[in-house]
Amino acid sequence: MYDLAIIWDWLGFAVRWLHVITAIAWIGSSFYFIALDLGLRKVPHLPVGAHGEEWQVHGGGFYHIQKYLVAPETMPDHLTWFKWESYATWLSGAGLLMIVYWAGGELFLIDPTKADISLFQGIVISALSLTIGWLVYDRLCKSKLGETPTLLMVLLFGMLVVMSWGYNHVFTGRAALLHLGAFTATIMTANVFFIIMPNQRIVVEDLKNGRTPDPKYGKIAKLRSTHNNYLTLPVVFLMLSNHYPLAFATANAWIIPCLVFLMGVTIRHFFNTVHARKGTPYWTWVVTALLFIAIAWLSTAPMLDSYEEAEARPLTAAEQKFAGATGFEDAYYAVIGNCSMCHAREPSWDGLHHPPKGVVLETESDVARHARLIFLQAGASHAMPPPNAIQMDPAARREIV
Repeated sequence: MYDLAIIWDWLGFAVRWLHVITAIAWIGSSFYFIALDLGLRKVPHLPVGAHGEEWQVHGGGFYHIQKYLVAPETMPDHLTWFKWESYATWLSGAGLLMIVYWAGGELFLIDPTKADISLFQGIVISALSLTIGWLVYDRLCKSKLGETPTLLMVLLFGMLVVMSWGYNHVFTGRAALLHLGAFTATIMTANVFFIIMPNQRIVVEDLKNGRTPDPKYGKIAKLRSTHNNYLTLPVVFLMLSNHYPLAFATANAWIIPCLVFLMGVTIRHFFNTVHARKGTPYWTWVVTALLFIAIAWLSTAPMLDSYEEAEARPLTAAEQKFAGATGFEDAYYAVIGNCSMCHAREPSWDGLHHPPKGVVLETESDVARHARLIFLQAGASHAMPPPNAIQMDPAARREIV
């Protein structure tokens, strides 16, 4: 059992590492091509069908790049498709979600103080919500709203606000923000898989068969690519949010990501405008700073149940499994004696105003709920308590194990 817990944690680390690497590749290529597309110059003597060109230097070499709005007159022998970065990012993210929030759902997904649902019900809600989000979004894009991009973006923002509110009323704070990020990332990857890549394949097939490609396919793909461009930065914030309790464990946690989506728009608008050589909209810096200040202010409203409420709440099935184990009482007192001065609803450690990472360890249900994490942090390793704070006795660590 101990070996399985350690192996499972390393598996989560490995998948997280893969997810970060693939996300860097996807976001990097996406940002590069957006900047390239906006910075193209229309110069004399361009080839037939070419929209613009750009000269760049990197790594000691010069690159001459030309863009065709539809396609060149003849298909080149070698064509590089940018798709696997997106697919690998989504697949590794889905795997990480299953490892952390499905397999570890009793701790990270389900919040019994918010919704009285089983782990299975939580997993079903998790999976279905990601699918339904894409279906609704895709239907909106294919409607007449696709001809009014600004209105479409406003409706997309409204849908994200509703999802943020809904997730926050069902899942734990960290799961709510993570799922909102996964909801958005699913839309982005589905755009690539179901819209952008198929449209490009149609253009390629037309060229191979001597037909003139229809420019509408490029226009459709451009709309979805623009959405992806503005959604990228908020998704990165949401993926990082589970490390910051002020983002996910406060009373206004569902409002914070809504403002982050607006920050994503202002930040990308600045860079898109600069890359397109249409000026330098410094006003976006002011708006972004004000939004961030508003986020910091909203995070000051704490959201923790009281000690009395926690004591009165009946233990879940997962908590009962640990609370009823032989030696739990000794482990509980080891945690209370070494961890609770920081991991309390009102920390007594000087300088701490909130429990680190939002983890509270005071009642038996608190300790039982976090049993696996306590084992990994203070039993299998010496990560906690911090060595410059408390020197935990080896006997206490053995009791925790």
